[in-house]
Amino acid sequence: MQQMQTNIRMQNSTRRELLFRGMRDGLPIGLGYLSVAFAFGIAAVLRGVPAWIAVLISMTNVTSAGQLAGLDLMVVGCTMGEMILTQCVINMRYALMSVSLSQKLDKTVRLIDRLIISFCNTDEVFAVASGQPGLVGRYYLYGLILPPYLGWSLGTLLGCVASGLLSARVMAALGIAIYGMFIAIVIPPARKDRAVACVLGGAVLLSCAFQYLPFLKQHVSSGFVIILCAVTAAALGAVFAPIPVEAAETTADIPSKEVQP
Repeated sequence: MQQMQTNIRMQNSTRRELLFRGMRDGLPIGLGYLSVAFAFGIAAVLRGVPAWIAVLISMTNVTSAGQLAGLDLMVVGCTMGEMILTQCVINMRYALMSVSLSQKLDKTVRLIDRLIISFCNTDEVFAVASGQPGLVGRYYLYGLILPPYLGWSLGTLLGCVASGLLSARVMAALGIAIYGMFIAIVIPPARKDRAVACVLGGAVLLSCAFQYLPFLKQHVSSGFVIILCAVTAAALGAVFAPIPVEAAETTADIPSKEVQP
């Protein structure tokens, strides 16, 4: 009996250590999300979205690009079909990342755990979890996703609250901050890879065409503009600048050592 109690205490201690280790690894992600979500909160208020709806969107989505695109589509009154297709195109990568991450989950991760973890499996969370040696358990992953989720939700709330305290000039400046984040993401790889630069340039040109050519602007809605630009630019990049198979293959094997719960 005493041995059983000792084993239970050791197991609980190990679970706490994994949970806190995940929270420690997720804290920098959460702090980064705080600033981005702050900009999203301001952008939502500038578009006339009530603060509680903006916070609810962040709490139920956790996707910066998807939320911003969805915000614009909501404002212009697009159809539900356009919204669904746009979100599928923008967020398809999360499905691929979840499939990949599922190969690193240990036997303690149940179906309900997979559903909860996949809800907050963002680019950064995926990168940190995939970089862990061996398999990862549910306690570490719960700790890893908690700071990003809180940072994203809290940042949106702070942005909505700050929008009522800041001047119109500062609000206008902060309203484009989230676009600056996306520019900061795509410019470095575009400078290093000509193929990325061509795809980026093609998407920009297509977007300008839909904006300034009268026929396209009048007959193509905002939702389908996002879909057409993203899919067309990606397709052209795949055809004219494909990644060689040998360059796409990974050479790093993941150790099989299991992390205990």
